[in-house]
Amino acid sequence: MKSNDRRSFQIGTLLISLGAALPTQAADVSIPVLVPITGFLSLEGTSQRNGALLAIKRAPKGINIKSDVSDTGTSPDVAVNALERAISRDQPTAIVASMLGTQMLAMLPVALEAKVPLLTVSGTTRITELKNPYVFRFFPGDDVAKEAHVRYVVEELGKKRIALVYQTTAYGQSGRNEIVAKLKRFNLEPVMQEALEPTIRDMSPAVNKVRAANPDVVIIHLHSQPTALFVRAATQAKLNLPIVAGSAMHQPPTAALLEPAEMSNVCAESNASPVSGETADLRAFLKLYRDEFNSDPDGFALGQYDAVSMMLDVVARGATTPAAVTQALSSATYQGLAMSYKSDGKGNMAHSAVILCYDGKSRIPKVVKRYDNVTGVLPK
Repeated sequence: MKSNDRRSFQIGTLLISLGAALPTQAADVSIPVLVPITGFLSLEGTSQRNGALLAIKRAPKGINIKSDVSDTGTSPDVAVNALERAISRDQPTAIVASMLGTQMLAMLPVALEAKVPLLTVSGTTRITELKNPYVFRFFPGDDVAKEAHVRYVVEELGKKRIALVYQTTAYGQSGRNEIVAKLKRFNLEPVMQEALEPTIRDMSPAVNKVRAANPDVVIIHLHSQPTALFVRAATQAKLNLPIVAGSAMHQPPTAALLEPAEMSNVCAESNASPVSGETADLRAFLKLYRDEFNSDPDGFALGQYDAVSMMLDVVARGATTPAAVTQALSSATYQGLAMSYKSDGKGNMAHSAVILCYDGKSRIPKVVKRYDNVTGVLPK
C-alpha cells in the first residue's frame, strides 16, 4: 500500500471507527452473521458476509466480539430458524441479517419481538415500510437506487422506449415497482415488461421479446447470475442496445462471468464501486479486502462493512445493549467509506447512489454519475 493511501485510509478509519480514538471500557458484544452463502444469492451473500467480518476484525480496541456465521440459503424458513437460534443462543447485541428481501420480511417480526437490531444491505423497499424500529438498511433502497437508475436512462442517455426485465423475487418486484413509478414522472412507461424466475438459464426468449418491442434501451433488475446470463445472451443475439442494470452488475464476481467485450455499453446502479478505486480510502480498502479474502469487494461488502463499523462505533461510545444500539443507530449521522449514513426514521440509512459503466475493454467500471442525498435526509 502506498504511504499516501495508507495515511488517507487511516484518517478514513478514524472517521469510520471514532470509538477507537475514544476512551472506552471493555465491552462484550455478540454479532451473529446470518446471510445467504449458498443458492442463487450466494455471490451477493458472500460479499455481505466478508464485509461484516472485515469490520469485526477491525473493531475498536476494548470491544470483545463473538460472531458466528450461519448460511440462510434462500428459504425464509431457514433464515427465521437461524435468527431464532442466534437470539436464544447468543443474546446478540445486533445481527447482520440477510440481504434477500423475502428472508428479511420473514425475519422482521422475530427481531421486533426480541427487540434486537438487524443490519442489512437488502434493497427491497418494503422492509423499511413496516414500522419496525429494529431494521437498519445500509444500502440504497430501491426508492433511492431506482431514482438514479431511471434518471440516468432518461436524463443522461435521453432514452424513452424502455424495455424492463426484472426478477420474480421480492427484490425484483420491489425494483420493478419503483422503476415504473419513477418513469411515470417523465410521462413514460415501459414498452415491454418481462418477469424472470431466478432459476432460468436460457435468456434467449427474453432477449427476443425485448427485440420485438423495439426499445431504445433495456433496464434490467436481476440477481447476479441472471444478470450475467442476460447480458451474454443480448451480446450473442447482437441486440446492440444500451443495458442499464441493477446493482448486481457492479459486482466483480458478476463481471468475472463475462468477457469485457460482452459488457460494452453496459452500466449499473450501485452505492459505490470499490474496485474502481476513486479515492485513496477506497484503494486502501480494496487492498485490505484483497489481502483478507483473495477476491475483490463490491458495494454490498462495502455497505455491510460500513454498517458493522457504525454499530461498533456506537458500542465504543457506550451503547452496549440492543436497546442502546438501536437508539444510537436511529439518531446518529455517520461518515462511512461509501457515503454518509443517517436514518430517515424508518431505518433507511443510505441516501446516495452512483452509476458506473464498462468500456468493453476491462472488467473494472468507471463511475460516471453520482446522485447524492436523493432523499434530502442528510444535512446540506
